Formats: sequence, structure tokens, C-alpha cells
Amino acid sequence: MNFNRILLVTAVFAAGTAIAGGASDVLFNFDGVVGVQPFRSQAGAPVLNTVAGVPPGGAPWGMTKFEATIKTNGDVKARGRGVVLWGADGLGTRAGPRQVVVSLFCRGPFTPPAVSGALLQNAFSSAPVDLNPDGDFEVRGKLTDSTGATPPLDCGNNVDNRPVLLVRSVTPANPNTGTPAIPGAWFAAGIIAPGQF
Repeated sequence: MNFNRILLVTAVFAAGTAIAGGASDVLFNFDGVVGVQPFRSQAGAPVLNTVAGVPPGGAPWGMTKFEATIKTNGDVKARGRGVVLWGADGLGTRAGPRQVVVSLFCRGPFTPPAVSGALLQNAFSSAPVDLNPDGDFEVRGKLTDSTGATPPLDCGNNVDNRPVLLVRSVTPANPNTGTPAIPGAWFAAGIIAPGQF
């Protein structure tokens, strides 16, 4: 009987350790989304709502649901629902885009009393995935930059120095010319999950 209790306690402890160990390899969790508005105000004049050098979609876009987990090794799992136009004649549809990528942009280090650093323009992007007629997609893979590197561990934090995760359109690869897929304008941005650390 005592031996069985020891085995039970050992098993519970091992399971707890595995769960804790699994959580420690998460770099960021995102839960929620904001859609793009093509323009913002700068010194009282409208300018394109460009983020980290990425231009916005040409009309308001929204998304009904978004979740993503990014691991310390660059692995990403993301799911988006309802990427559709919120304006123009294509209102309520995915319009022209047939594929999307997610791109992570880190924040640089900051010097107190500042609480955030500059948003860096080096993108860590997923491979393109299909966007279905309802504007839904799923990403499973790795985030890498143009050199094949994965996001650094000091990519930002979940307080004020937050990284930015954009959902972007894709110009598809051209098998005839060998031109690779090219990430384009952004439609929506993920929101860091509350209380993830």
C-alpha cells in the first residue's frame, strides 16, 4: 500500500514537472486580435498605417478570432478565424487574398525611464498557408527571418515592450520563374495573452 502511494506521488510530481517544463519553452502567447485601419493621423494629416515597414491593407480588414503560441525554438502554432474586409465593395469576404503568413517583429532593448524599445523591422515569418472562403487559416511550422534564424529570446516582453505579430497577405510563389512567395500588406495584429508569465 505504501509502495503504491509512493508511486502515485512520484507520478504526480513527474507530471507536474513535465507541465512546468513545457510552459517554460513558450516565448509568447497571443489571444485576441485587432484589425487594420489603412490610415492614421500624423501631425494632423492622414498617413498610411505602416507598422515595422509593412504597409496596411488598402481597406479596413478585421478578424473575429486569433490564437498563437510561439516557442523559444521558433515553432509557431496559430489559428485565425474570419479574416474579411470591413469595407469597400468586397465587404464581408476574403476578397483577393488566398494565402497569409504571420510575421513577428521584436522590440529592441529600452533604456529607463522609457518602457519600450524601437520596433525592429527584421521579420520572422511563417510559411504561407491557405485562407479559406470564410477567412479562416491555421499555421504550424517555424518562424524564420531571411537568413533562416529564429526569433531571439530577448524579442520583447508582455508588459510595455511587446513585440508585434502581424497577419499578412502573400504574393504567391511563381513555379515558372522560381520567385518565392513574398509577404505583403498586413490585415490584423495579434494581442499578447493576459497573464501568460
